[in-house]
Amino acid sequence: MKAKLQGWLLFPVILVCLSANAAPEPIGDPPEGQEVAVFAGGCFWCTEADFDKIDGVVSTLSGYIGGDAKSANYPAVSAGRTDHIEAVAVFYDPSAVSFSQLVEAFWPTIDPITPNAQFCDTGPQYRSAVFYADEEQRKILEASRAALAASGRFAQPIVTEILPRTPFYAAEQYHQDYYQKNPLRYRYYRSRCGRDARLEELWGDR
Repeated sequence: MKAKLQGWLLFPVILVCLSANAAPEPIGDPPEGQEVAVFAGGCFWCTEADFDKIDGVVSTLSGYIGGDAKSANYPAVSAGRTDHIEAVAVFYDPSAVSFSQLVEAFWPTIDPITPNAQFCDTGPQYRSAVFYADEEQRKILEASRAALAASGRFAQPIVTEILPRTPFYAAEQYHQDYYQKNPLRYRYYRSRCGRDARLEELWGDR
């Protein structure tokens, strides 16, 4: 089960709320005993909800990664005015779940064969991507993607990008835990976006 976000994680968001002119700071290191992995699967509301179901995941944080700008916010990112991608930072207990297991759990939650889009959300800011913090993680990601490509499940190439992990900026507070705070709106969005229908088409009952 997902725990409440730690105070240190909320700090960048609080800064944004206190001053419209204050640029958010990237998140820092995870709490002791935890590690962090970052995944981009289109709308971060949905990616957050998917990872919260995994045993060993302590908390998730919606945000932005990959851009050159020194800060990021939803109006700019969603409009494609930055190079950032909507993503989710997944804080997990490595004694309960491994990075490799999180990667394998990620694939069936996305459309890995459509470039620069996920479901009804289009544009490079919604493309699918996985991020590595070191050489070991890069090798895990490349091996996992290669195995999926070789599995014969898809005739099209896997377009999900493997990228180095750059500064991650927390999204605005109203985006955090959106599926829990606004369950009706979330379910309506997910349904109208065709996410689950497309996932069924791509992955079946996996």
